[in-house]
Amino acid sequence: MLRAAGVGVGDEVIVPAFGNAEVAEAVTLAGALPVFADIDPVTYCLDASAVEAAVTARSAAVVVVHRFGRWAGIRELHALGQRHGLLVLEQGESEVPYDEVAQRRQRAAYLDAKLRGVRTPDGGDGHTYQQYVVRVPGNGRPDRDAFARALRGKGVDCRVPVKTPVHRLPEFRRCVSLPETELAADVTLALPVDASLTKREMQRIVSACNALGGLLQPAF
Repeated sequence: MLRAAGVGVGDEVIVPAFGNAEVAEAVTLAGALPVFADIDPVTYCLDASAVEAAVTARSAAVVVVHRFGRWAGIRELHALGQRHGLLVLEQGESEVPYDEVAQRRQRAAYLDAKLRGVRTPDGGDGHTYQQYVVRVPGNGRPDRDAFARALRGKGVDCRVPVKTPVHRLPEFRRCVSLPETELAADVTLALPVDASLTKREMQRIVSACNALGGLLQPAF
């Protein structure tokens, strides 16, 4: 899509660093330079004001990635693109089958109501809960990894959604300030919300999380 639009050598393309590297790799393969902008802490998608701050005379495009089943503020981003003459491309993650969305939302609502000690996701804008991503608070520093290990020890299949932001990977390392991206990578954890989960399994997730309270000391 970038090549078809004429994006190539000498151009810059604004992309998120919170996620996998495939978008930045695609920009590089087109011959352009990926420029990383920060995310909105609610949607985990590109923040329009951060994108605007990253625009230069060489900017040619923005690639917006919808994350975890939550949509980016696409209206603002398209308006920004029109102001600056930028191509705005959208990429979604693999979609949840339509007949599963309602069940995932039911399980997410149960977790929203029952979980304590973690920050639950904002369910606005038609969230489909491809992933149910919470934030784990720490005692002055993130302790998400210790929390995750303890949950797995209790039989809860949780995972870290983004282990390393793309701008911290060796092949894309940039000296750029992305505080929301880096905080999200440190504290987010995806809990199970699959449609196949039974009520007993959901209760076990809640019990395990609430017993920890989100306040484990980090392991050294």
